[in-house]
Amino acid sequence: MNKIVEVLPDTTALIQRSLEVVVEKIQAAIADRGQCSIALSGGSTPKPLYEALATQDLPWGQIHVFWGDERYVPADHPDSNQGMARKAWLDRVQIPAENIHPMPTAAADPAIAAQDYESHLREVLQVQGQALPALDVILLGLGDDGHTASLFPHTAALQVQDRLITVGNKDGQPRLTFTAPLINAARYVVFVVAGANKQAALKEIFAPTADAMTYPARLVQPQGELWWLFDAAAGQAING
Repeated sequence: MNKIVEVLPDTTALIQRSLEVVVEKIQAAIADRGQCSIALSGGSTPKPLYEALATQDLPWGQIHVFWGDERYVPADHPDSNQGMARKAWLDRVQIPAENIHPMPTAAADPAIAAQDYESHLREVLQVQGQALPALDVILLGLGDDGHTASLFPHTAALQVQDRLITVGNKDGQPRLTFTAPLINAARYVVFVVAGANKQAALKEIFAPTADAMTYPARLVQPQGELWWLFDAAAGQAING
């Protein structure tokens, strides 16, 4: 694993740098393999990044978009990660509909939806058997409790090693989420983190030793590059 940590002066600079990194990785994947697979995060921090991506001139037909986690709500629900990304980015560019791969949230049982998305991911990325797909880019955020994707502290999802997609749990509400092994198979994992409220968790995540069940972002140790991009407020945790 190659870890890169950058602290930017403010949120505007953070989004600009995140845009540069993501565009560079998209272009590199397309140059190397003819297409790019990218998994998106939810939350408020990446929305301006998605809005910025919508202004880029990229070969949209060669980009496949997935989601690293999703609340178990319809796509038109205000809490939907898919809905946010579509409004901010995907509906504003000429990306083929078949290149957008939202997590399914209509099944009565989220576990069935997780299995369906795992099968779909393997099919799109042409991965056979039990091999782990290597997505090109996985975007992640960080909660002030140390969670990432929908891998929340002390939940069963943290222990899942034999699946790509599992059911996360937040205050009794189910979510679909990438598992740690799938995240760690990626070529590039990019955390985009803003806000002083993240400092306490970051101190533990960057500490030499700490409990990953309490601070799940510690589980993210990808085979490829790990990027941590911070604004100054969040970055004080590692610079201070």
